[in-house]
Amino acid sequence: MVMTGNARIQMKKRWHVMTLIVFVVMGVGCEKGEHEATVKAPVQAPEISAPGPELMRLWMNSCALCHVTGVGGAPIVGKYDDWADRLAQGNELLLQHTIEGYNNMPPLGYCMACEKDDFAALIEFMAAGTP
Repeated sequence: MVMTGNARIQMKKRWHVMTLIVFVVMGVGCEKGEHEATVKAPVQAPEISAPGPELMRLWMNSCALCHVTGVGGAPIVGKYDDWADRLAQGNELLLQHTIEGYNNMPPLGYCMACEKDDFAALIEFMAAGTP
């Protein structure tokens, strides 16, 4: 199968985004001072449901632009320190900031195809792993 034109460009873009996501996810938690020599009891990970393909498409085409690397101060996917203060404000305020825009985040977070329920699910996905 030979891809040409726009299909090849789209595939390359997706490959680059997915590669970046993998490296960022691997790098989260490898910051200075987080490794200790003592062994701690295992922590029960929260139940996280995997997002469906449509939600992942929305995420890759909008949220990932900033939330993978933290561009403009965006909280990084799965990084507790970035999400803690925001989550403490409550989901309704997070949704309001997402829909109306807040600080460096544009209204709708570049996702013109997202509905309120999509935003709620995307926030839950990105904040996954935070208490």
